[in-house]
Amino acid sequence: MMPSVLTAISGASIILSTIPILGVELGQTEITAIGIIMILMLLVGSGFFSSSEIALFSLPAHQIDAMVEEGKRGALAVKTLKEDPHRLLVTILVGNNMVNITMSSVSTTLVGFYFDPGTAVLVSSFGITSMVLIFGESAPKSYAVENTELHARRVARGLKIVEKVLWPLITLFYYLTTIVNKISGGSASIESTYVSRDEIRNMIKTGEREGVLDEEERQMLQRALRFTDATAKEVMTPRLDMVAISTDATVEEAIKKCIQSGHARLPAYEDSLDSVTGVFDIRDLRMSDYGDFADLTVEEVVSPTLHVPESKNVDELLSEMRENRMHMVIVIDEFGATEGLITMEDMTEEVVGEILVGDEDHPIEFVDDDTVLVDGAVNIEDVNEALGIVLPEGEEFETIAGFMFNRAGRLVEQGETFDYENVTLRAEQVDDTRIQKVRMTVDRDTTGPLEEESPAEGDSD
Repeated sequence: MMPSVLTAISGASIILSTIPILGVELGQTEITAIGIIMILMLLVGSGFFSSSEIALFSLPAHQIDAMVEEGKRGALAVKTLKEDPHRLLVTILVGNNMVNITMSSVSTTLVGFYFDPGTAVLVSSFGITSMVLIFGESAPKSYAVENTELHARRVARGLKIVEKVLWPLITLFYYLTTIVNKISGGSASIESTYVSRDEIRNMIKTGEREGVLDEEERQMLQRALRFTDATAKEVMTPRLDMVAISTDATVEEAIKKCIQSGHARLPAYEDSLDSVTGVFDIRDLRMSDYGDFADLTVEEVVSPTLHVPESKNVDELLSEMRENRMHMVIVIDEFGATEGLITMEDMTEEVVGEILVGDEDHPIEFVDDDTVLVDGAVNIEDVNEALGIVLPEGEEFETIAGFMFNRAGRLVEQGETFDYENVTLRAEQVDDTRIQKVRMTVDRDTTGPLEEESPAEGDSD
């Protein structure tokens, strides 16, 4: 009796431990081995999809364009995928969730051979979660962050295959998520096409902070960004600082005036500065007979020039000046009166900074870390950058002198001081009605903005 019972139990055990797969009876050991191999393969798939998401969405559009232009392998596949970032994200998420869910199911089935159902679920959940976090998420994503471009090109073709194989499922979820986004007020847009100007400025600041750029390089890059937004009025030499010559003057007189002023070119006018007809340039006289200079007038040798409105964008103006081979243009106001002039040197200084000649003083001279002597014609933005402060710019003014006049509401006398938040401005040098030099002192210990005073209350002298 006893042997027959044992035989029956043994037979049942064999039946439970074998499962027919494709007509082949596999035992528990074989099934476990196959399940482990499947889990490892699915784990690789999980890492593939996780790292793909990081690599492809960390790659900016301009870098992808550069890869395509260089003809790098896989670059076209990357560009094609990134043309529809919403579909790309759906493809990655569908693939990633499929492998992770399948992995969890296989794991639970295998562990169920050796433990009771409750324990099997706990062991499987903890084990699979740990493996996915380490080998399916953390390690692959860390690698993708370190090798963004290379890894993006590697995985792009694989994702194109997944997109074709899972096309019905991906298309279904693509439209479902689009509908959900519309209902919830969201947007299907995953990313912008290119980085914004603010992002570029932040990159420049980060580059200096991390030691990639020095201060001079940072300032030059920031000035280059600012250049495209600047207007002729911000760059020009104002009318009061212009040196000009009458067209009735002789060439000999014009040469003397050029030498005295230190300029090789001078605007030439008829009757007044509001009627500038061209530019007198010493270099145009190289092939002339010097004996004839006393008989020649400026009008006979003057070169034509452009007249541009004060609102003209300097980026466009630079292109026009280069196209027409002009080194000097005249800036006019809304009434057609001459307001100033712009030279190629003015344009260059907007990007590389002030170019000093001879014993010319620097427009922003540091007395100490918190005090500077500034030319009245210096742009407020340059002072803000140099001192790390935030003086406001208005529609009526862009310079430090203009800021002081705006605060006073009248002409400013030498020695007058004005306070704005934690900055004290003193009119250090005033010639006639012009503020030539301003002493600026920043109180770094002030924690909050000072109460703004009225112009009358801001006068100390």
